[in-house]
Amino acid sequence: MTPQNVDRLLRIYRDGLLEDTLPFWIDHGVDRLHGGIMTSLDRDGTVIDTDKGVWQQGRFAWLMGELYNRVEPRKQWLELALGGIRFIDEHCFDPSDGRMWFHVTRDGRPIRKRRYAFSESFAAIAYGELAKATGDGRFAEQARATFARFVGHDLEAVGVEPKFTATRPTKSIAIPMITIATAQELRDSIGLAGAEAWIDRGIEAIRRDHVKEDLRCVMETVALDGSVLDHFDGRTLNPGHAIEAAWFVMREGKLRGDRELVDLGCRMLDWMWERGWDPDYGGILYFVDLRDLPVQEYWHDMKFWWPQNETIIATLLAYQLTGEEKYARWHQRIHDWAYAYFPDPRYGEWYGYLHRDGRVSVRLKGNLWKGAFHLPRMQLVCWKLLEEMKAAGSSPDRAP
Repeated sequence: MTPQNVDRLLRIYRDGLLEDTLPFWIDHGVDRLHGGIMTSLDRDGTVIDTDKGVWQQGRFAWLMGELYNRVEPRKQWLELALGGIRFIDEHCFDPSDGRMWFHVTRDGRPIRKRRYAFSESFAAIAYGELAKATGDGRFAEQARATFARFVGHDLEAVGVEPKFTATRPTKSIAIPMITIATAQELRDSIGLAGAEAWIDRGIEAIRRDHVKEDLRCVMETVALDGSVLDHFDGRTLNPGHAIEAAWFVMREGKLRGDRELVDLGCRMLDWMWERGWDPDYGGILYFVDLRDLPVQEYWHDMKFWWPQNETIIATLLAYQLTGEEKYARWHQRIHDWAYAYFPDPRYGEWYGYLHRDGRVSVRLKGNLWKGAFHLPRMQLVCWKLLEEMKAAGSSPDRAP
């Protein structure tokens, strides 16, 4: 990680965000008629389905607010964040129970609600950034309220059918990891009271139930007591998810100067890199089996965009915090592989879904799941990490 390489990577992430990713979504996805963003885009940005995923409304509003607060106060970014929040306020809450929808029409009529409350988590961080950008206390109150709905629903889901019967109940890493990330964002934007307690709770759940030191593994799904379930669902690992959780934990260790948290995040990254890196073609596989048995899901060996994004962040952060050269090498490997196959040199942005060998599986640039979030967040986070490294003379910022 020489100064020249730091400069080169910094330009790739910064310029890719500001000159490629953001223009693609702002030019093609922003709904000038009804507000919010449409994310079901063809390769060239043509809208191929006008329905809106509520996750993506919150994520895009958060991104615009984050850029306004962290990069520069551009009027356009603030206006887009405010437009996204207006759409959320007016259309994305079910008045009968206060919960948020998952899927709505272009003009905001409800289509579907999920058992989970992740719509609330992404709306919460968007409200937080708007509160920080505008100083408007109403946004801060909404951030607190939607976060409370998120964690409250996770603790005791009311009015929804459970996914499984009592025969074999399970729990996923998704809830504690998103609790960590959401509380971290709200601590930064609105100084959320109790944020560190929620972060500690999420980290402890992951450490206690999902991190398996004896197996050198981070489990995606476990029994309620944290034990391993020797069935398809229990053995299926999602390396990208675990690596995303790893950098959330490392980020907390960095902020607190807590070497134990940094080490925990690095172990999670180490194990899931070993399990997730494709030795034949490169890149991070979507699913692998705990015991190297066949995986049930037929897309298990595809290369989705977001696990590559999360691994790019995690390896760079791990290098900054430890100075271990393996993380610099891993970062270069995942960066080089992802940038060789995912970006579209003709129309911009990234494809979402590749075959194992890097061939494009579908030319979609977005849908209900892929929007303006994982890629631009990766570009922004890595840009800022590299700025910190450059300011420190490329010296790793080892936690005490």
